[in-house]
Amino acid sequence: MGVWKVSGGRKLYGDIRIQGSKNAVLPIMAAAIIAGCETELLNCPQLSDVEAAMAILRHLGCKAERDGDTVSIDSRGMNRTDIPHDLMREMRSSVIFLGAILARAHKAELSYPGGCELGARPIDLHLEALRTLGADISEQGGSLNCRDTGLKGARINLAFPSVGATENVMLAACGAAGETVITNAAKEPEIIDLAEFLRKLGASISGEGTSTITISGFTPKEAVGHRVMTDRIVSATALCCTAAAGGSVTLKGVVPAYFETVTAALEAMGCEIERKTNSVKITSEGKLHAPRPIVTRPYPGFPTDAQPLLMAASLKAAGTTVFTENIFENRYRHVAELTRLGADISVVGRVAVVTGVNELFGAPVTATDLRGGAALITAALGAKGLTTVYDTGHIVRGYDDFDKTLLNLGADISFDPETLASVV
Repeated sequence: MGVWKVSGGRKLYGDIRIQGSKNAVLPIMAAAIIAGCETELLNCPQLSDVEAAMAILRHLGCKAERDGDTVSIDSRGMNRTDIPHDLMREMRSSVIFLGAILARAHKAELSYPGGCELGARPIDLHLEALRTLGADISEQGGSLNCRDTGLKGARINLAFPSVGATENVMLAACGAAGETVITNAAKEPEIIDLAEFLRKLGASISGEGTSTITISGFTPKEAVGHRVMTDRIVSATALCCTAAAGGSVTLKGVVPAYFETVTAALEAMGCEIERKTNSVKITSEGKLHAPRPIVTRPYPGFPTDAQPLLMAASLKAAGTTVFTENIFENRYRHVAELTRLGADISVVGRVAVVTGVNELFGAPVTATDLRGGAALITAALGAKGLTTVYDTGHIVRGYDDFDKTLLNLGADISFDPETLASVV
């Protein structure tokens, strides 16, 4: 049990360099097995999910080592095509390895990924698309057994622009003969980063960042180097923390356009936002007002991962903020914990209504998921007194040295990853 302690009321000041993206690096690490080659990935965050992906690679017979923020992968010795249940459970997005293993070995066996704290994450779109490419997939006893006698390019129209399904098709298509066209593809920046890596790996790919992606060939390289994009959700987190606590913080090494919906919302709440080519500066007096309704949608809409964070920043905003969650059915699990700090939030179905309060007060709370946990810390920064956040490992899945980052900005925060404590 990890325990975070935050004494609120201190404004944040300074510059921070945003870590590499969790949601970008994981599919890129899976892609590293498509061709037996050596891969060097720079700007890799030190996260439990990244460690889980490295464990999967080692199980498959690859070498995976870390030196600082560089992860080196040698997939030439890959000699297995299965992923056991215990490794699948460690990383919820581990199904992304399915397309990569099929592209490399044309057979794969892994346990069926279940739901998560945000609700079910069905992979029907993944399996339907891979079958269209020629994969024979049977589901037995909670396991997926996949084989193909030669993947063939096809036209695949996704019923929903799923990021995971788009990535799995992109990976599998690298091992398919002919041209694959994905329509209604996800447009997220992480898709663009994956495409850039696949192009370096030897793929002929175009259209990333639009609704139509084409993969039309693959000539494997022997060695590949790539720098992982910065994390747009961590960027949003830093902005929301500053909005809630007050102060002035500059994010460096970022692409402002990738989280523009978040900065626009914060600007509408009364924060001053200064955008430059590779940086964003936020200044907040801590006295905010409610923005227009926030509706989560696939990129370039407002990201579901940033919804809990902006909600935390809006708890003391004058007026009423309305959130509509369209991606995950259980995305409001953090609401009950925020109310323990004194927040006024009502939820009906997919809609949450936040009525701003004058003050928040520290209390013991429990992290229910990754972004919900970060939202609790965000709210705690703007609360009076001590907030203790009990966490079974959610936050460290997505944030590299979150406590140290906030400490350097002036927050009063501590983190003990191994405290034995009963959850209140």
